[in-house]
Amino acid sequence: MNASALLRFPATLTRTCPLLWLRRHGEKPALLSPGTGLPPVQTAGKRDHPALPPLDESDLEEQFVKGHGPGGQATNKTSNCVVLKHVPSGLVVKCHQTRSVDQNRKLAREILRRKVDVFYNGDNSLAYREKREAEKKKQARKKRARETLEKKKLLKELWGSSRNAQESPAGAD
Repeated sequence: MNASALLRFPATLTRTCPLLWLRRHGEKPALLSPGTGLPPVQTAGKRDHPALPPLDESDLEEQFVKGHGPGGQATNKTSNCVVLKHVPSGLVVKCHQTRSVDQNRKLAREILRRKVDVFYNGDNSLAYREKREAEKKKQARKKRARETLEKKKLLKELWGSSRNAQESPAGAD
């Protein structure tokens, strides 16, 4: 395999370890002992946020119940609503966002992962960090908008005073 074949994916998508290439092609790197695993591939663009905690399937209790709300027979007579309970923390998530049981199961697990993260990490959780970053960005936008408005008012006052200064000598003649 030549070097151009390795560059099929844009460099911005993933950063791969050169040791991974060696492992794929049967070459043994001198730096790794036989029992040592390879480092995971890191996704570019991710920040220093830790990943959400993994959920152990043995800690989950899953139920399928009948849905509710608009949709008529498609939701009221089918058991496609997923109820997940995380036994160690006692958190319960009910997900009925789609008509598909598989999609609801995936969505329920993602929601539960976020809730478990908030439950155990509190203010250091990923959800709170994202919320704080969004609030900082919102405050910065408000500040820029306020400054722009003040500049426009000042420009309007200067424009109005310069017009008045130009009109008064003409009116005095």
